[in-house]
Formats: sequence, C-alpha cells, structure tokens
Amino acid sequence: MQRRVTMTDVARAAGVSPMTVSYTYNQPQRVSAESRAKVLDAARDLGYAGPDPSARSLRYGATRTLGVVLGEHLTYAFDDPQAVLFLAGVAEVCADRGYGLLIVPTGTGEEDRDWVVAAAVDAYVVWTTTDDDPVLAAARDTRRRVVVHSGPARPGTTVIGIDNRAAARAAGAEVFAGARHPAVLSFPVDRRRETFVRSGIDPASVAYPVTRDRLAGYRDAAVDLGIDWSEVPIGVCRTNDDGEARAVMRELLDVAPGIDAVAAMGDRLALAALREAPGRLRVVGWDDSEIARDHDLTTVAQSLREQGAACATAALGDPAPDHRDSWRLVRRASTS
Repeated sequence: MQRRVTMTDVARAAGVSPMTVSYTYNQPQRVSAESRAKVLDAARDLGYAGPDPSARSLRYGATRTLGVVLGEHLTYAFDDPQAVLFLAGVAEVCADRGYGLLIVPTGTGEEDRDWVVAAAVDAYVVWTTTDDDPVLAAARDTRRRVVVHSGPARPGTTVIGIDNRAAARAAGAEVFAGARHPAVLSFPVDRRRETFVRSGIDPASVAYPVTRDRLAGYRDAAVDLGIDWSEVPIGVCRTNDDGEARAVMRELLDVAPGIDAVAAMGDRLALAALREAPGRLRVVGWDDSEIARDHDLTTVAQSLREQGAACATAALGDPAPDHRDSWRLVRRASTS
C-alpha cells in the first residue's frame, strides 16, 4: 500500500519549513508568492491534496459543519417541497457563515443513534420528530447544540416553529363553519406511520408534536362550533403524498359518505380531497404552497425557509427570532 504523502514530504521537496506549507493552505496571506509557488508545485508533483480536514477539525475542536437530522428517507429532502424550502433556509445561513451542511437521514432502525453520534458536526438541527425518537436523546448526549423544528421540546434544546394549535384552530373555524359532516386528513401519529381511518382521535395520544397540535386545534374549532369531536372521522396518511392521500380520502368517503368539509394538514392532502370529491367539499390546506395558489385553496401560510434559517442561526449560537406567531390564514375559493 502506498504511503500517504505528508506535509513534511512537501516541505522537504519545496525546500521550506513544514510551517510554511501549513500557512500556504491555512493562512496564505502569511506566505510570500515565491514560497507559495514552491509549495504548490511540490504538492502537485507529489500528489498532495492538502491537509486532512478531519485532522484540522480535531486540532481546532470544530468541523464548521452543521448537521440536519432529517428523520426521513434521504430522498425526502429533495422530493418534499416544504422540506426543500426548510433546507434552503438552513443552507443560506451556512453559506453566509462559511459552514458546510450534512444531512443525516434516519428512520426507525437501531443504527440511527449511531449515525447521529458519529456525524462530524458542530451542532444539530432536528426536523420535527416524535416524543420517543432516540435520535433526539443521542444528539443531546453529544453535548453539542441542538435545535428542533416544531418540537418536541426537551431540556437542553431549542424549539423553533409556529403555534400549530392556534393556526389549526383558525383553519378549522373557517372550514368547519356550517359543516354537518366534517373530517380531517392528517399527518402520521407515531413512528410506525400506519395509514388508517378513525373517529375522534385524542390529540394527547399522538407522538408527533406537529400532528398533535394541529389535531388539538381542529378539535378546538369543532368544539367552538358545537361539533362532536368523537364523531369526526380522521384519515391518517403515512406521508405527504398525493396518491396516498387520495386513497385515504376514498376510505374516508366509504366510512362517511356525507363528508362536506375537510381540514387537511398539507396542501397536497387538501388537493387530494378535492379531487376525490369535486364540487362537494369545503377544504382547507396548510403551507400556502404553489399548489394552494394554483388551485385556489384556503390555507395556513407559513415560511419554512425562514424557519429553517432561524433554526440554523440558533444552532450556530446566535439569537433567532420567535416564529410562533409567524402564520396567517389565507382565505380562497375552497372555503367560500
């Protein structure tokens, strides 16, 4: 096996000190143009690519890399429009600060904790996860800074996100007004991510904070309007996917064919409901995405990009704005 070329080898070939080689790569302003040319010529001849970044990280105690613990399959970061916006906000801050970005995808495997602990990062941004997700404890145990988007809240972590319960209460009040048979299209309730239809789910039993808070807000709205929450059918989707949402919506209509209003936890889910029962429903979505604007959906507007930037800012140790009230209800034709 060929021996790895070292900084000392380059210094010897260039006729300079190892310190001059180090300065050439790490503090070039401290090296004359002549010495720098000698070092780079020798490095090229010897096939030396530069200092080992991991060794530099150990020396300075920092990697200048921010880790995002996704809690999803890696492709989710590129397929889900809201995840794309959130990561763009994180990346924007990293670029401004000269940090790299490492995405750590996790699921429900036993190796998830090891992947998080082994990540060479200075801090973590954790995409919203469940109360019982071991990767959250793993990130905290590293004693690095941990910021969680939309929860769960844990000692030693910072949570950034909107007030999902208040937003859902406003959305529910809009879409359930005048409804005789309302329903909900929901995100997953726990890490098993099963799809099912059930009436009157108790929000307190839900492990995902975002799902729990939105269900609680819809229930608040139903109670305010005199609707019996225990009779409201809830279709739970495994992912934020149009095809799956349409299948769950069909199951909802089989169980309760008279459904006349649907509160959906995402714009894709709301559009799926409209497509399965065109002209029959009042529908509200969530996120004010391009889909909502194209199809005239009433929706909850929030900026995932701004929240991603705030999470990254907090993870890098700076104060971040409070986003709890950074939402608004956008009324369009789907609830008129």
